Amino acid sequence: MKLRRTVLSVPGHLEKMHDKALNSSSDATMLDLEDSVPVDMKVDARSRIIQSLLSRDWSRKTVLYRINGIDTPFGYRDILEVVEAVGPVIDAIVVPKICNSGDVHFVSRMLDGIEQNKGWDRRIGIEASIETAIGLEAVSEIARASDRIQTLVFGVADYSASIGARLVSLSGHGEKEAEIYPGHRWHFAMSRIVMAAKANGLQAIDAPYGDFKDPEGLKHSADMACALGYDGKWAIHPDQIDIINQTFSPSCEDIERARKVLDAHHQATIKGLGAVAVEGRMVDQATVRLAGLLWEQARHLRELPATRSS
Repeated sequence: MKLRRTVLSVPGHLEKMHDKALNSSSDATMLDLEDSVPVDMKVDARSRIIQSLLSRDWSRKTVLYRINGIDTPFGYRDILEVVEAVGPVIDAIVVPKICNSGDVHFVSRMLDGIEQNKGWDRRIGIEASIETAIGLEAVSEIARASDRIQTLVFGVADYSASIGARLVSLSGHGEKEAEIYPGHRWHFAMSRIVMAAKANGLQAIDAPYGDFKDPEGLKHSADMACALGYDGKWAIHPDQIDIINQTFSPSCEDIERARKVLDAHHQATIKGLGAVAVEGRMVDQATVRLAGLLWEQARHLRELPATRSS
């Protein structure tokens, strides 16, 4: 699965912003048809996304686009028209406000029919946005609803509205949280989503941080998500990309620590041992798996060798 450390969201109807996203350092670009597009521009935005994906080389990016909710008059047309026109370019469809497995089945079946009709072998993935109390309650069922699902995404603003949480910032996307709650207000919801994602072999992506002029707040938000096990975070402005990429990339210290664990495990395996000590600390199989995942991510990003030196 392609990296999604940073998912840069851009409005579908503003084609000039597509070029900026394409030339940015984000891993993924999400062309949006939902919240950032006015109602009277929805149809035009579809055409602009199609034109953008046909006329530019997007091969360096993970290419996503977000449809309108499937409970709206626009959602099914967003799937049908865009996928039929540019399906081979798209890695995954972001589906907002998923509430149950039936929502996933609907999108997946539509994709089945389009791909069969077109004779495409490559399958388009689904990113399921968990943005409501109902969706969070059903998140495990949603995560295993289709083998097309690649990621679970936390939508903090709509989730806040669905539970009646207090609005403490203009954007509703994570700012000023410490002023009203003595801890991490979204810890449970985020942990629940990441647990369901990892239990089903999926990536977990955090919501955007609304104030793009607050790099310290963004760094704190990204650090919290990374600590909880998230693989990346949405961005709403190019200035946020470098901070997010850095946060969700293994540091030199992380890589060296993983190398020590994997080398020690390799030597223990040769000797027929089970658990092994590294610098006086016991290392078990769970630690080895974590080290292996980190090494593979670092290898992808930095072209490290497939094996460690022993």
